[in-house]
Amino acid sequence: MDRINRGIFFLRVVLGGGLLFAGLDKFFMWADGKPFTSAGFLQFATGGQWLSTENINPTKDFWVSLASNATAVSMIDTLVVFGEVAIGAALILGLATRFAGLMGALMMGLFYVAQMSFANGPFNQQLMYGVIAGTIAYVGAGAYALDTVVSKMPVIQRIPAVKYALG
Repeated sequence: MDRINRGIFFLRVVLGGGLLFAGLDKFFMWADGKPFTSAGFLQFATGGQWLSTENINPTKDFWVSLASNATAVSMIDTLVVFGEVAIGAALILGLATRFAGLMGALMMGLFYVAQMSFANGPFNQQLMYGVIAGTIAYVGAGAYALDTVVSKMPVIQRIPAVKYALG
């Protein structure tokens, strides 16, 4: 059983570290010194296709319309940066793990649908991150997590739904 807990811990920390780094990179503009914007991703992410030159993303027009809406892009930018940092930190700490995993799977699912660029087939990083996040949401935090400590608190013991959400 301890190997399973170590495995869950490893997945949580690696996925959380990747998300946290991505969010901090966008916030502090480490990569190129320019403010992050999702407009380019929304407008052009549906480019290449695997074994076809046609665009197969039925939602492309929706994402492109968001890219041309400055208010929507600003909100999306904020949600992406905040989401990556919050989900990443929560997964690393093992705090509200099931919720963080669910939100990570949702975020990656949205990225996957928006991108739907199967230039290298349907298996891309968004799908892999989403599957890992969903698995973490399903199995919970494991033994090496703050959820383990928090879930033992008397107030949490009285609220089964919160105890479950913690992982």
